[in-house]
Amino acid sequence: MKIFFDVDYTILGLDDTLRPGTVDTFQKLLDDGHEIYIWSGLGERWEVIEKHELGRFVSGVYEKPTHHYHERLVELKVPVEPEFVIDDYPEIVAAFGGVWVPPYFFSRSVDHEMARIYRIICDFLETGGSEDRQYRAKGTKVPLF
Repeated sequence: MKIFFDVDYTILGLDDTLRPGTVDTFQKLLDDGHEIYIWSGLGERWEVIEKHELGRFVSGVYEKPTHHYHERLVELKVPVEPEFVIDDYPEIVAAFGGVWVPPYFFSRSVDHEMARIYRIICDFLETGGSEDRQYRAKGTKVPLF
C-alpha cells in the first residue's frame, strides 16, 4: 500500500523532533511491504528526511495539495495516488482515507500515536476499515465544529 505521511505536527514537532515511534513504525511498514511517502503543504521537505535519517524508509517526497486534493496531484507531480494518508488535518485524511492524528508539538509529550497508526493500518488491511475513532474512510464528510 502507498502510505503518505504529513510532516509538520504529524511526524515532526515544533521543536524539530520526530514523533516518538516514527522510525519503528516506518520499519514495520516497510517490512510489511508498504511504500512510505512524505509530503507537506510547505513543499518537498528533503531537509527533514536528511536530518532525521529517514531516507532509507521513503519512496518519495512531495508537496502536499492543501485544497482540491485529488485534482492537484498531477500539478504537484505526485506520481502515485495515495492509498492511505496520515495527517493532523482531517480534511485531507477524509479525501484519501487514513488516520487523523492529534498534532505533535514537543518531545517531552507522552505520545503513542505511531503505534496506534500501525494498528489502524493493520485493521484496514484485514477488514477494509477500522473501529478506531481516528480512522477516516475515503470520501468521509468532515464534521463541522
